[in-house]
Amino acid sequence: MRLLIFLIIVVPAAEISVLLLSGKTIGFIPTISFIILTGVIGAWLAKRQGLQAIKRVQEQISYGEPPGDALLDGLCVLAGGIFLLAPGFITDFTGFFLLIPAGRNIVKPLLLKIIRKMIDRNQITIYR
Repeated sequence: MRLLIFLIIVVPAAEISVLLLSGKTIGFIPTISFIILTGVIGAWLAKRQGLQAIKRVQEQISYGEPPGDALLDGLCVLAGGIFLLAPGFITDFTGFFLLIPAGRNIVKPLLLKIIRKMIDRNQITIYR
């Protein structure tokens, strides 16, 4: 619940502050242009990385391996694409961070730890 309140209130307020500061610093047109440019580049990168993640999942399944790492990559790419949909520099940075492989390698162990805690608390059930 606290995370939801954070996402709904704090993140948009911070985004508006950064956008206003950027508009004052570099101007209105460059700010809007930069937001559009990051959106276009982000959409292209999300599509590319998402297709690669799907391909890795399919390959691992076809070899009889569990696609755990590839699924976490796909989850990060999905979250990165969603962050890039929101206009603003903070969410764009977060989205790009989740789309590049080096950023995902930092986030995936944290996600795995969260998922394991949820499994231990019986919040997630895994059927085999």
